[in-house]
Amino acid sequence: MTPIVKATGLTKQVQAGGQALTILDNINLEVVPGEAVAIVGQSGSGKSTLLGLLAGLDTPSSGQVSLNGVDLFSLGEDERAALRGEMVGFVFQSFQLLPALTALENVMLPLELTGSRGARAEAEALLRRVGLGERLEHYPRTLSGGEQQRVALARAFVTRPRLLLADEPTGNLDTATGAHVIELLFELNRERGTTLVLVTHDEQLARLCGRRVRLAAGRLMVPVEA
Repeated sequence: MTPIVKATGLTKQVQAGGQALTILDNINLEVVPGEAVAIVGQSGSGKSTLLGLLAGLDTPSSGQVSLNGVDLFSLGEDERAALRGEMVGFVFQSFQLLPALTALENVMLPLELTGSRGARAEAEALLRRVGLGERLEHYPRTLSGGEQQRVALARAFVTRPRLLLADEPTGNLDTATGAHVIELLFELNRERGTTLVLVTHDEQLARLCGRRVRLAAGRLMVPVEA
């Protein structure tokens, strides 16, 4: 089966104090359609950097990422953005909702950017699916953290992405709220047949995925020990 996302020899270095600091070191990773993969590791291990590279949001020092067989870094920035818009959904720890837009408008936005018809109906239906049918016209500042993350989930899934990238999706939530958000995330993932790559330091959350890989000091270690 052709991988939906594949990293080959992926390395990321930055300059710090006049020296090269290696954040990721020769990462090789394949994720096939329908998988749920957790990338685990301590803070500073390079998890979020790897996720950004897999999405083409950042560029590597060396190596390659292919998305659905397309070499991301052979594309220009606008072309990468267009491919992301077609294929990828994102859920972030900090929600990343636009404060000047209502919950409904935040979810409609990705559809409007692609010129999709029926954006309002699609967004409203998905917000009702995540239990926010009574919060459509509320602004992010009037929503709890859990409600904001549910809006973010709806926004991530509304374009029916083939690949969902989630970066510490419960990091800013209390335990009970986080558990509810994760339950919704996996339900939506199953319903829509999405491929999931989840970055987390939470081992219990990682075990919900079918496969786990560990980052330590910028290197990938597989398989993860039980």
